[in-house]
Amino acid sequence: MSQPFTATDEQFMRRAIELAAQAEKEGEVPVGAVLVKDGEIIAEGWNQSIGAHDATAHAEVQTLRKAGQAMGNYRLLDTTLYVTLEPCPMCAGALLHSRVKRIVFGAPDLKAGAAGTVLNLFEHQAAYHYATIERGLLEDECRQQLQAFFKRRRSEIKALKQANQNAQDEQ
Repeated sequence: MSQPFTATDEQFMRRAIELAAQAEKEGEVPVGAVLVKDGEIIAEGWNQSIGAHDATAHAEVQTLRKAGQAMGNYRLLDTTLYVTLEPCPMCAGALLHSRVKRIVFGAPDLKAGAAGTVLNLFEHQAAYHYATIERGLLEDECRQQLQAFFKRRRSEIKALKQANQNAQDEQ
């Protein structure tokens, strides 16, 4: 099992939470990610799939792309990724390919989590790289950020449907 989280771990996850808030400001699902090497942030990103019209523009992938450019290599050896939501299968695959050593996530993804919740691609026998997975760092804050977003989104959709119904009734 994983070691207890450090104050430094919390600092980097809090930065990921800030980035998730940036995603939400842009109308995206609030997920943020930070990649760290030797105690320094190498790259960071947030969900941008909707605005970029790109299904692959998840926070983790955005961060890995920037890190590859910054380090001049797609192999991101001896790095740690902090992400507010458990990686999906696509992101888990990208993390495996990029050789990220440690993945720390906040909230589990009960629908598509690929780091142990729904499935675990990191422990699959076909995985050629084994990363350390640590879950639950600032989990309540990460989960609440996501839940508040989806609650607000459902309310907005409901209000829009009601407004459309009222407009039809008036005709």
